[in-house]
Amino acid sequence: MKVTALAGGVGAARFLEGLIQAVPQDDVTVISNTGDDEEFFGLHVSPDIDIVIYTLAGAIDREKGWGLHGETYTALSALARFGYDTWFNLGDADMATHAHRTQMLRAGAALSDATRSIAAAFGLRITMLPVTDDRMRTLVDTDAGTLAFQEYFVKRRTADDVRAVRFEGADAARPAPGVLSAIAAADAVIIAPSNPVVSIGPLLAVAGVRDALRETRAPVAAISPIVGGRTIKGPADRMMAALGMRPDAAGIAAAYAGFLDVLVIDEQDAALASDVAATGVRPVIAQTVMRGPDEKRALAETVLRAVQ
Repeated sequence: MKVTALAGGVGAARFLEGLIQAVPQDDVTVISNTGDDEEFFGLHVSPDIDIVIYTLAGAIDREKGWGLHGETYTALSALARFGYDTWFNLGDADMATHAHRTQMLRAGAALSDATRSIAAAFGLRITMLPVTDDRMRTLVDTDAGTLAFQEYFVKRRTADDVRAVRFEGADAARPAPGVLSAIAAADAVIIAPSNPVVSIGPLLAVAGVRDALRETRAPVAAISPIVGGRTIKGPADRMMAALGMRPDAAGIAAAYAGFLDVLVIDEQDAALASDVAATGVRPVIAQTVMRGPDEKRALAETVLRAVQ
């Protein structure tokens, strides 16, 4: 069974851990958000791509949910000596990943080439694709002004009220090689539990991706990242409310209406099943909170059964 997953960062990575227990890695393609990408200290950083790779390779710092296990920060401390602003934490080993990516890009390789190289170096057999090789950046309009996503999310810790979200460069961005064909050829397409605005939104903003999801013959399923009216991690609930979306499972269904067939919602949200169904999406009720490997695999198997 060929499975194509659309993914953001931490929540998506945890779900994908379960998916590769249920499906051979060779049969899994992950299309990743690149709107969060940024340059720090001259290095191209792709946070969502790296979180997925590190997590699936068993190398992630599980306490933080990002970065590498056992990381040190000697280089970052040394950079602070020269007056650099070091609010974005890059560990010593993590910097090696970004240095490798940056060197490949400067030598003329595409981001998809660099991503494939990094995934292979970490021993993964999945196909890992950035949604686009072109430059695209998520910008958040707030009461404090327009912020790059990492400034809003990491430096300012999502404290600002969100007025709008834009994807700079999306109009000109083309899907990376393999993205559209992975959606078209899949036996199932799964939207991992990710922020629909800033994790999945950038993917849908790239020309052709939304149409591919509408046109694929594969069933398209998603897992709601909102449980009991709140996100497990991150600001998705607050962002959705600020942008006039329902901050619940029904709001997730509405955000993906037009191409979504199935939405897996948590048992806590069973009362919302009829609202989800009213959007034209079939609700499936399950335990979606992933506390350990057993829950991750069980959720993946639930989604796969739903699309079969």
